[in-house]
Amino acid sequence: MTVMSPILIVMIILSVIFDFLNGVHDSSNIVATMIASRAFSPRMALGITAIAHFIAPFIFGVAVATTIGHEVVAAEAITINVLIAALASAIIWNLLTWFLGIPSSSSHALIGGMIGAVTVGAGVSAIELHGMEKILIALFLSPIIGLLLGYLFTKIVFFLARGATPKINVFFKRSQIVSAIALSLSHGTNDAQKTMGIITLGLVIAGVIPSFEVPLWVIAISAGAIALGTALGGWKLIKTLGSKFYKIRPVHGFSSQLTSAFVILGASIVGGPVSTTQVVSSAIMGVGSADRVKMVRWGVAKEIIVAWIVTIPVTAGIAAGLYLLFERVLDVA
Repeated sequence: MTVMSPILIVMIILSVIFDFLNGVHDSSNIVATMIASRAFSPRMALGITAIAHFIAPFIFGVAVATTIGHEVVAAEAITINVLIAALASAIIWNLLTWFLGIPSSSSHALIGGMIGAVTVGAGVSAIELHGMEKILIALFLSPIIGLLLGYLFTKIVFFLARGATPKINVFFKRSQIVSAIALSLSHGTNDAQKTMGIITLGLVIAGVIPSFEVPLWVIAISAGAIALGTALGGWKLIKTLGSKFYKIRPVHGFSSQLTSAFVILGASIVGGPVSTTQVVSSAIMGVGSADRVKMVRWGVAKEIIVAWIVTIPVTAGIAAGLYLLFERVLDVA
């Protein structure tokens, strides 16, 4: 095996940092409803979620990693510097939105960073349009599906639970151990794979491995980084998702978790990278709308949607600027 260069090691370190921040940033998506509905204490919710995140990539394969690392850009046309600029851009955006308490999409940030860095560093021709199209369709359709399924699933739950006594809340609280683990597994397998794809792409570009095949150690460090980030949690974002949309009850937590798990896991199996932030947020809104449309605080949802829309162009611009900085000022090429 070829010895890793210092610049490749820097890229791997940045990938792990991005993965860790992704866990911190997105942990709120997974645990917000189970905490807000009082099904679990914050510490227990984060602990269960972290364990599931580490296990997930070993169970469900690396289809998303292949999409991100093998189907988006032509490895022979780009350099490690392009990946570093893309990762640095996504990290900057994650830190900014984390500080402001805005549940933006880490997936959008990474894709935006790749688009910007690749376009400036290698030209538009280096972008595989078919793979990029697959990613954008998955990113933008998944929240719509989450909203609709959340609404429909909750209507079905309400129909089946009609005439039940208030004690049914105990059932929904206890059932969240299943729905929460399902959501955690789905998130772990989808989001950790994005980092795996970037690291493996870097290994191919550097000639460390001959072809795109995710090594076991890459799976392990990616799963470990996102699990650690999840365990630490993002408390400002938990507050946003858990309380600002509407008052979460056990039935809302149960329905939104199962809906989100179904959408994210389904996308993971077919290799479609999705934004957990988008899917969970839209599922929460769909579930709330099924109860009562007016109970959803749509103003908060509007703020988050604006963040979703601006993420890709902003991170693309940051990545392009960083790449030019590397080339012209730092002369690391």
